[in-house]
Amino acid sequence: MDKAWMHSDRRSKAYEFGVEAFLNFAVENLLTATHIRCPCVKCVNLKLFGVGIIRDHLYFNGIDQSYKNWTFHGEPWEATTNASRNVEEDDGHSRYSFVSEEIDMDDNDFGDFGSDPYEFANVIGDGDQPVYPGCRKYTKLSALVKLYNLKAKHGMSDVCFTELLILQGDLLPEGNTIPTSMYEAKKTLCALGLSYEKMHACPNDCILYRKEYEDSTNCPTCGISRWK
Repeated sequence: MDKAWMHSDRRSKAYEFGVEAFLNFAVENLLTATHIRCPCVKCVNLKLFGVGIIRDHLYFNGIDQSYKNWTFHGEPWEATTNASRNVEEDDGHSRYSFVSEEIDMDDNDFGDFGSDPYEFANVIGDGDQPVYPGCRKYTKLSALVKLYNLKAKHGMSDVCFTELLILQGDLLPEGNTIPTSMYEAKKTLCALGLSYEKMHACPNDCILYRKEYEDSTNCPTCGISRWK
């Protein structure tokens, strides 16, 4: 379906016809729904309304132009993953492999998204945004993974990590997509099926108290107490 109208002037015929085509598409594909998600720039698919209210929102507020794949309104998941999301391959590894490798997880740790692919598509689509306008090196998701690795590597508390995120957001150009709290960061990672586990470590960084050392009370390398 032609979506060029999303970038047209809201007073134009092209925008008017596009709005009607979108609403017809949504209603036809979501036959059982009396209310659908509103993709205007203020609601950004977080609120549900009847068709009439959504039409008004699209005229008064405009459509969210970043909503390129209408996964909340019946566009097939297959089209989203293969065509619209354009998952870039690099030496045989997709960006999803990058996430699992960065956090030292395997593919099974992503969880089962078969029951709700639209939620997964929304998270990935949001994560695909550049970390700030014009940035080509990092996306929101890849930057978050890098920062989260620093948290895990250096044992940052949640409060410390939140303050780091706030500082990072202030240092980056306006319009950056860095989360402003540990809570927001967790929501993104958990939606991808990623989680974390706190572990005790030797104060001298000899070992982690996991696997065969899970029940140990002293470090087998330096002898220092686990609880000191």
